[in-house]
Amino acid sequence: MTSYYKVQDFSNFGKPAPKMKKPGRLFSLVIVVLGLGIVLTLLNIYELHKMRETGNLQQVIQPQVEGRAEKYAVHTPIVWVEGKKLESGYLKHVFAVFDRIGYALGNGDSNWDVLWSHEYPFESLAKKMAILKPHQKVNHFPGSGFITNKVSLAVSDNAFIPRAFKIPSEKEKFFQYAEEHPHTLWVQKRNSHRGIRIKHVQELDLSDAGSFVQVFVDRPFLIDGRKFDIGVYTTLTSIDPLRVYILESEALFRFCSHDYYPFDAQDINKYVVGDDYTPVWEIPSLKKLYRDLNFNFKETFNAYLETKGHNSRKLWADISSAIKTVYLQKEAALISATSKYSSSRNFFEMVRFDFALDEDLNVYLMEVNMSPNLSSGHFRENTQMYEQVVFNLLSLVLVTRPASKDFTQSSEDEANMVVSDKDITVFPEWCLSLSCLHNCEKEMCKLCSPCVSLSMKKTLKLAYLEHSNKRNCGRVLPKRMSEEFALEWTPTNNDPDFQSLNHKNKLMYMWFIGKCRQSAYWC
Repeated sequence: MTSYYKVQDFSNFGKPAPKMKKPGRLFSLVIVVLGLGIVLTLLNIYELHKMRETGNLQQVIQPQVEGRAEKYAVHTPIVWVEGKKLESGYLKHVFAVFDRIGYALGNGDSNWDVLWSHEYPFESLAKKMAILKPHQKVNHFPGSGFITNKVSLAVSDNAFIPRAFKIPSEKEKFFQYAEEHPHTLWVQKRNSHRGIRIKHVQELDLSDAGSFVQVFVDRPFLIDGRKFDIGVYTTLTSIDPLRVYILESEALFRFCSHDYYPFDAQDINKYVVGDDYTPVWEIPSLKKLYRDLNFNFKETFNAYLETKGHNSRKLWADISSAIKTVYLQKEAALISATSKYSSSRNFFEMVRFDFALDEDLNVYLMEVNMSPNLSSGHFRENTQMYEQVVFNLLSLVLVTRPASKDFTQSSEDEANMVVSDKDITVFPEWCLSLSCLHNCEKEMCKLCSPCVSLSMKKTLKLAYLEHSNKRNCGRVLPKRMSEEFALEWTPTNNDPDFQSLNHKNKLMYMWFIGKCRQSAYWC
């Protein structure tokens, strides 16, 4: 049977205990190391105590803290608003929108992110414009006066602009035209756009240098007896290649303060829209749609046209065509004006195109306004429209994104998170063909990934981001197309819109066709 009790060994009972061994070399080394550690610790404590007394401890810790802060902190963007008499409040809606999207106010001496200048800044702020940092955005393009200058615009060869003649250089052409059209009435204008009156040929001052005479659009389309104009907010985001958008959700409608008939050329309030214009909600036929049914200005107007049997879609398509024509005509001048700056990507510009209609709903471009009025001081009900105009603009030009100042300067992971090379790749059926696999010469191959330059990749990524952030803006250039058109399109098709473009505009046009093939969202 097994015992559960342990048997004790008493064989050494009464013998002397064994002697302890002396410590070896390893044990001695451990003692020495521990001693040195204690000494070093005491020295560090002494040095830290001295640094605390002299205030140098912060110099050791702060760089580590700041390094983490710089990596993880959200940058507070800064807007610099420049203009005369800002205290009057004419830019209060601009201030309000920037405040709501998280911008702090700065000035020309701060590390600003966006400059909103009411005046053209390339003369008064020339030194600042010459040293722009990559992330800084300015709300004007160099050379934009080629579009907004009334004389330059009026004498352009554009079917949507009433015939005009520059005075005095085109006086002989004017006389010839006037002789062929003896019943035509004229207006004489300068860039100041003041004191416009309808005149007969013999009443015009043909010695007034710097002015122009223009055909007066008679027989205007009237609503409740009033002539009106249509203001379309238009944004240029890029040149070479051109990208232009309009605000599609809304437009400004301003009615003359007096009825057009019985016509009296001496009463300019019958045919010139002044500061004291009549708003939409005071026009009887539009009031119910706007007030009671809660449509905005543009949809109120569209609904009225449709009830009268008119095609509102054609009218807006004509307006888009007129805008597109202006930018294509002025593109070379814009490229030349911008060439002296390190990058054209620092600039964007929103202007207002003003149109008039004749009784057949033909569209006539009257002028383009740089820094259009955004003040609701006269009509408080315009507040919502103006703030939506500004917000949609800032979203389109990518200054409402909180992730970083500039995705092109972000880490590779962050940049690819926003938009990657794969997001901009198009035309797999072409790029897999034998003609493109080892050759970039053909036009159809130039957007294949091995053929696209780094600069063009950056351009395409910006176009991608604009489209993703466009909100209520619609693209005018490159032109939009149907999905059916995109699926059938090739560079060899007889497409006059494509053939008339320069090289970079062709690539931009093709890229949107490629994206449209992938998804109707891009069409």
